Amino acid sequence: MTNDHIYTEIVTSNRTEAIFLALTILFFLLLTWRMNAGIVDLLAAVFFCLFGLFLFYSVNYRTLIIRLTHESLKLTFGIFTWIVPLDNIEECRLDELPNLMRMGGAGIHFMSIRKRYRASFNFLEHPRVVVAFKKKRGPVQDISFSTRQPDDVIQLIQEAVSAISNT
Repeated sequence: MTNDHIYTEIVTSNRTEAIFLALTILFFLLLTWRMNAGIVDLLAAVFFCLFGLFLFYSVNYRTLIIRLTHESLKLTFGIFTWIVPLDNIEECRLDELPNLMRMGGAGIHFMSIRKRYRASFNFLEHPRVVVAFKKKRGPVQDISFSTRQPDDVIQLIQEAVSAISNT
């Protein structure tokens, strides 16, 4: 860690991991059943693809790492990383969504919320913080992420953005 470090949080979810592992096992068993029956068809291929997808999810979406420095907010979810320069943060607040959108899945998702396109790095059971960008990154205008300490994260991001704006 450098002297530049403000905050680090490692977020995990046993519930999300259990769901992904259960789906991995389910599709592996369905694939095995199909193959043992001597049937290699489209359904076997679908079971194989879903097994592979949920195996990847089980491995990749185990841990979300949130790092805040004096220059950026960095979110790392397995092999995927998103870096937001602090000078591109317009607003930071608690993410309040309808239940259907909030419970729409774990991992990384892209969706439109209130006519703003958003990337979401999330687990199911933790609250989320949403960061609005001054300048879009591709089509993305906001990013949200799960955290166990949303009030602390919001305060630290706002203080870091304020400090960079005052220089």
